[in-house]
Amino acid sequence: MAVADRRARGKHAEGVARAYLTRAGLREIAANANYRGGELDLVMRDGDCIVFVEVRYRGSSAFGGGIASVDSGKRRKLVLAAQMFLAEHRAYSQAACRFDVVEASGDPDAPDLRWLKDAFRADEV
Repeated sequence: MAVADRRARGKHAEGVARAYLTRAGLREIAANANYRGGELDLVMRDGDCIVFVEVRYRGSSAFGGGIASVDSGKRRKLVLAAQMFLAEHRAYSQAACRFDVVEASGDPDAPDLRWLKDAFRADEV
């Protein structure tokens, strides 16, 4: 698989996940927020809670699926990026936060989604 193909699949999966989460009632704050050491795929609001969403596309679950790929190193990067986001956007700095993972799998054009709310906590990394 070419890198460009992987990136395109990832961006498409993020768009599908964004639409799915929006239909579920979340509101988008930011997408692809880049910080030194990490990127936040989606930052959304669920009521008063700020939700940092990592979207992981896998063609199959042969190696544990998307959640398995969010290992301790990736979690540390996500938490650091979330801290930087909150420092930059002070209006959200006192809000409750959570980290969700959306697993996208199967057909890259119409992936199946599995939303894992509160997939991990910042104090666990």
